[in-house]
Amino acid sequence: MNALRNKVQLIGRLGQEPEIITFADGNKMAKFSLATDDSYKDKDGKKVERTDWHNVVIKGGLVKVVEGYVKKGQEIAVEGKLTTRDWEDKEGNKRYITEVLCNELLMLSK
Repeated sequence: MNALRNKVQLIGRLGQEPEIITFADGNKMAKFSLATDDSYKDKDGKKVERTDWHNVVIKGGLVKVVEGYVKKGQEIAVEGKLTTRDWEDKEGNKRYITEVLCNELLMLSK
């Protein structure tokens, strides 16, 4: 039996300028939100449009590409895996976030 795979592919537009974080050891990480659009017809035949937002995290060599070429509003394709992490906020509440840990990026617009 094949092992389960964790893979996601998205095409969307950046909702913000990428945030570049530099760590003490010199390694960098890029973070940004990616908007994907979907539409369907409801029971009355009316078109309904929906936008979903995805948190994308990039580490390693791809950060240089993001730093130099990826901007707010640009259309890109990303491939990676879904990860979920949790933390405790200032009020002591447990918070969760699901992110796409990107390992491939393709720029689709100039």
